[in-house]
Amino acid sequence: MKSFLSLSLLCVSTAVVFAQQETYCNPINIDYGYTPFEVFSKQGKHRATADPVIVNFKDRLFLFSTNQEGYWHSEDMLNWKFVYRKFLRDDKYIHDLNAPAAWVMDDALYVYGSTWESDFPIWKSKNPTKDEWEIAVDTLKVGAWDPAFHYDQDTKKLFLYWGSSNEWPLLGTEINTKTMQSEGYVKPILRLKPEDHGWERFGEYNDNVFLQPFVEGAWVTKHNGKYYMQYGAPATEFSGYADGVYVSSNPLEGYQYQKHNPFSYKPGGFARGAGHGSTFQDKYDNYWHVSTIFISTKNNFERRLGIWPAGFDKDDVMYSITAYGDYPTYTPEYAQGQDFTKGLFTGWMLLNYNKPVQVSSTLGGYHANYGVDEDIKTYWSAQTSGKGEWFQTDLGTTSTVYAIQVNYADQDVEFMGKTLGKAHQYKIYGSLDGKKWSTVVDKSKNTTDVPHDYIELEKPVKARFLKMENNKMPTGKFALSGLRAFGKGSGPVPAPVENFVPLRADPKKHGERRSIWMKWQQNSLADGYVIYFGKDPDKLYGSIMVYGKNEYFFTGADRTDTYYFQIEAFNANGISERSQIYKSE
Repeated sequence: MKSFLSLSLLCVSTAVVFAQQETYCNPINIDYGYTPFEVFSKQGKHRATADPVIVNFKDRLFLFSTNQEGYWHSEDMLNWKFVYRKFLRDDKYIHDLNAPAAWVMDDALYVYGSTWESDFPIWKSKNPTKDEWEIAVDTLKVGAWDPAFHYDQDTKKLFLYWGSSNEWPLLGTEINTKTMQSEGYVKPILRLKPEDHGWERFGEYNDNVFLQPFVEGAWVTKHNGKYYMQYGAPATEFSGYADGVYVSSNPLEGYQYQKHNPFSYKPGGFARGAGHGSTFQDKYDNYWHVSTIFISTKNNFERRLGIWPAGFDKDDVMYSITAYGDYPTYTPEYAQGQDFTKGLFTGWMLLNYNKPVQVSSTLGGYHANYGVDEDIKTYWSAQTSGKGEWFQTDLGTTSTVYAIQVNYADQDVEFMGKTLGKAHQYKIYGSLDGKKWSTVVDKSKNTTDVPHDYIELEKPVKARFLKMENNKMPTGKFALSGLRAFGKGSGPVPAPVENFVPLRADPKKHGERRSIWMKWQQNSLADGYVIYFGKDPDKLYGSIMVYGKNEYFFTGADRTDTYYFQIEAFNANGISERSQIYKSE
């Protein structure tokens, strides 16, 4: 991959020309449909999807998710093309596939949607880049909610897993590949154990016990002869929404809880939540995990999608790396040869966290600082959608900008369901002094719907100020949950964190051992901190991003296990050295 450090820096006196991007940034930038449900729109219409599945079919990735009236495909995991299609046949359904299943069997791609009934067909296609589908079986008699099919290439057998409940376990059955029906032998696969696994407890902080937690989102990956059963918990509307994994040598029984869980977990940062997803391989045979990101502002089911580097380590432990997972990350083509256990973060830091902002106008309580507070749940809104409304962010000092992410928010939008042919149009200007401006990004003639637009600059630019000017919105007011600039600041990097202390109840005494209170000395140069954790000192795959504070109450611990922690500080200029490793028994 090319080294951006060797590129010459452009003054902002000329516009930037864009080339092939090497990076992406979560939430992924696809044309998410709007919720089709009136009942979910009482606090405002909004975009929404979740429960994603990505499968590799003939070295092309196909993405299906909830209520999108179609699907996407991509060769590079960056540019996604949408294919419009309604898979449901009955006019009584106002939505399309919910928590869909997709799998490859022989020379075809198959798709099936959630149902408690038995009136959905299984579809298949040999050319899914176009709307060319046929019915493989008219109805799947067993029915399934949150279905997942696993076709075992070794045994040529097909298995179905399903379930979404805070009462019943996940279930599994074998499907006859000729009749495409279950022969009636159904096995319970797993159920939650929140009394032992802190991260499975219900609630934003795993302590809202008015409901039992939900287990859902089954997905199986086979690796080295073992079946890795992935599942989501405790509920989709929380930051701690995560995926865990059980492992077995048998596809329908004998699953044991993996020591290192949850394996996909992102409770902090801008894009939070990493549950109910699927694991897939790209054309280079590297693993990735796609999952649900929560917003849950206008409705609990207001959500987006994220993709994280994943894999199996030398001991066959399944992992997913979410540290700096909502910062610029290398795409599959440019990730070759890298150690996925270390993540694929470029090192481009967030330049404008909580920095001063100016705006053209403000609608009510949707304040300007919400556009730079690193919280996807909050947003600034202008008073109108008019051309010329603007948002300006001060980077604090002259910085080198490598990439920009524009995260639109839904304020007074009018659409419901899937929309086609819509577009965002805007320009972004840069300045060294706030007086003389030059164009950095020009999308004033853009023809695509880009709700989480991510622009990697071909060459980095020097700037102190960035100003985004609206030209056209597809619907609603000009509103931003985050205008995020990435690159390198010009100041010092924070020193290593000092006096880190994880506090936990003594195992020999009474106390809540599923929670660990961590405190450390505040670093005056730090914007935030990343805490790494795991159950072996050489497997610190879990991570938590904390902005501003010098403490974190971790409620995701497994009750009986020893944990290891490490912490680092970061700011716009870079990342400190990691601390020593701390043990919490």
